[in-house]
Amino acid sequence: MATNITHANYVRSIVEKKQSAVRSGLAASWRRSMLHYGLTPEQQRRADLVSEQTLRHAREKLDFLLHVAQPTLQKLFTTVDRSGCVVVMSDMDGVIIASQTQDGDKMVFDQCGLTTGAVWSESQQGTNGIGTCAAEQRPIVIHKDQHFKSQNTAMSCMGAPVFDNEGNMIAVLDVSSCRSDLTSGFANVFGKVVADTAHKIEQDYFRATYRDARIVMAPTQDLNAALFAVDQDELVIGANRHARKAFGLTNDKIADPRPLSDLMGNSDQQVASLKSAEKSELRRALARTKGNVSLAAKQLGISRATMYRRMQRLDISAN
Repeated sequence: MATNITHANYVRSIVEKKQSAVRSGLAASWRRSMLHYGLTPEQQRRADLVSEQTLRHAREKLDFLLHVAQPTLQKLFTTVDRSGCVVVMSDMDGVIIASQTQDGDKMVFDQCGLTTGAVWSESQQGTNGIGTCAAEQRPIVIHKDQHFKSQNTAMSCMGAPVFDNEGNMIAVLDVSSCRSDLTSGFANVFGKVVADTAHKIEQDYFRATYRDARIVMAPTQDLNAALFAVDQDELVIGANRHARKAFGLTNDKIADPRPLSDLMGNSDQQVASLKSAEKSELRRALARTKGNVSLAAKQLGISRATMYRRMQRLDISAN
């Protein structure tokens, strides 16, 4: 970015150009960091650590999410661990409630402050992958000197929001690296992996919440997975954020259950499409597990008995 001037001076020069905040989301975050939070780019202050009691309380609030996300977080870690990365999840206050890294890299990340209990809110650390993701509620890639503080420019942080079943953001999933050879191109690739993983966690969270219901994936115009939870009477009792957006659903509407067919506009074609989508989903699960019904049910977040009922209704064989 900058040449012959320090990172701190470069940040200040951008902040003073008020119109740059309109053109650049990064500049807007730098302006918030300096003008709204009163931070300075040369400030030497590592991330604060919360008390054990505060950390325990933060974890308890997201305990179910952490439980559901654990297998997916482990898979993400396995994907990036050899690249010298740390995988973390934080709450909306920027408190890291879970982290995982290779033993050989732990000291480096501890020194950088990327450790369980550390606070990475934008208000304390300025522009960064965790805090800025929480502030803007969208996937964020902050590569090295895109950080606000000079002390953080050795890191690259790729954060993605995690939303609950009602469409409220509740956590940040982040992968960070301190490797000097991590290019912006690779950082953006990691950013896509993190965003996809966050979407997977949201889907798993929805399925686990409604584990006794039938989960239906609705066809939408975009590629996002619009999920409905339907009871034994085909009444919609839950919908994830993509379904809510696509079909104009609110908490009040879901609290007054309606038949799924009514929600689909009572179109035979749409109902058939939903049935086809559900059948395809079950067949894919069975294919991945080579016909193991119990394992397929586990991956879908449903009971074995529910899996068999759906297979019977959709005329699906395990073979």
